[in-house]
Amino acid sequence: MPRMIRFILTRLATGFAIGSAVGFFVWQNGFAAAGTLENYLAKGLFIYLFASTISMGYLATALLLEE
Repeated sequence: MPRMIRFILTRLATGFAIGSAVGFFVWQNGFAAAGTLENYLAKGLFIYLFASTISMGYLATALLLEE
């Protein structure tokens, strides 16, 4: 695999993992509610959107600081 593609995938995956953990932590501490289907869907979307935002920021920062 070319070096640039490996760099991008590694940074996106790392940022997504960090964002998922933080999104889960924020949801559990701020939005705890009953376990309905709508709650699980909202929780999944919240964590996904949080993680995708953090992963793109992590990748952009890594590209900016790469020499």
